[in-house]
Amino acid sequence: MKLLEIISKGLYLTEDEAKRYIATMPRRYKRYHIAKRNSDKKRLIAQPARQVKSIQRSVISIIHDEILIHENAYAYASGRDIKKNAEMHRKNKYILKMDFKNFFLSIKPHNLFHVFERQGIILDDEDFFVYGCLFFWKQRRNSPLRLSIGAPSSPFISNAIMFFFDDVISNKCKEMDVSYTRYADDMTFSTNNKGILFDLPKLVRNTLNDVGLKNIKINHEKTVFSSKKFNRHVTGVTITNDEALSIGREKKRLLRTKIDYYRKGLLNPGEVMKLKGELGFAKFIEEGFIERMIKKYGIELIESIKKFEINE
Repeated sequence: MKLLEIISKGLYLTEDEAKRYIATMPRRYKRYHIAKRNSDKKRLIAQPARQVKSIQRSVISIIHDEILIHENAYAYASGRDIKKNAEMHRKNKYILKMDFKNFFLSIKPHNLFHVFERQGIILDDEDFFVYGCLFFWKQRRNSPLRLSIGAPSSPFISNAIMFFFDDVISNKCKEMDVSYTRYADDMTFSTNNKGILFDLPKLVRNTLNDVGLKNIKINHEKTVFSSKKFNRHVTGVTITNDEALSIGREKKRLLRTKIDYYRKGLLNPGEVMKLKGELGFAKFIEEGFIERMIKKYGIELIESIKKFEINE
């Protein structure tokens, strides 16, 4: 069944009516800004209308198994997560971290269509129209279509368009005895061979050009080389010198302070909810820290944070 036919039946519309509605989808987004972490800059979030979001989810569930996602893509992929991403690098002395600039907003429909073509997925003009309007949005009426931060389909689409990049980089890294993972726009390379990582930024830049992703640029401000002499961090997870995963010394200090404030009744409900999430992350990465907090503050206090809810 054609994609347009699936959508029109789901909406109880004729195909012509569905086409007219699909043509309006790129403008059915609510826009807002959130602060970027460790920066004064703002991140543009574009969230699709409820019905558009529902259709995006449905179509992704249909095409999910037809489109290849590379095994070294660790974000938004079943069975892979931020902890497993860090574990891939914990036994290596030297780490290189790189980042893409405005990753989602840089991705255009032609990047997706190029991947479809290379993977042998045949589209006609109607399919190009539906995929372009369904998964991409316009900031203004005359703006180009681009991927949004905020659509439920964007994580899968971003992984899909990076497949051939991930494949080339992974194979090159294996030849160099380098471990490679990508978590959304964060790339991590690690090795025990001194000096070899300095060749990687050029390889990344050339590979983007070679696989048809010239519109995706490296954020050179976030290129960081590190080693065991210094703190090694991978997507928010600290790798200690004894090759364990940790939330880091500073984060532990802050959490101890927040738990103490909670015990004294000094946190508002929003702050308690944030603490609840932070303790959940800490348990996921470094369960021993939570066990130490239970010994220090008692299981009842820690459990009360875990069970805290805001009553509306």
